Amino acid sequence: MLYTEILNDNKDFLRLYKKGRYIASKYSVIYVRPNGRPYNRLGITAGKKVGNAVCRNRAKRLIRLAYRNAEISLPVGIDIVIVARPRLCEIKSGEYCHYMDKYAVPEIIKNVRKLSG
Repeated sequence: MLYTEILNDNKDFLRLYKKGRYIASKYSVIYVRPNGRPYNRLGITAGKKVGNAVCRNRAKRLIRLAYRNAEISLPVGIDIVIVARPRLCEIKSGEYCHYMDKYAVPEIIKNVRKLSG
């Protein structure tokens, strides 16, 4: 990933859940918040409701792929947490990439503008 670091700290996840804006779909929930840094931070979660370990790892792989494809069109300086939902395991990778490009990225940009200005 070009200008993205991994979000690892639990307190950062909790801060995003409480103070960030979210975009919900049937595949995932995306939490967004400006971070004031010259790079983005990405966190991915897939709970046990998503399925067994194989399904959870596949969901995380799909999210990473879609994010990598959409990263260029995202603004710099935001924290993003993507929470997988059970339907994510049932689709092909191209479908989630298309969802990210067409629907999620414009919503992320709109929500970041609302929070920062």
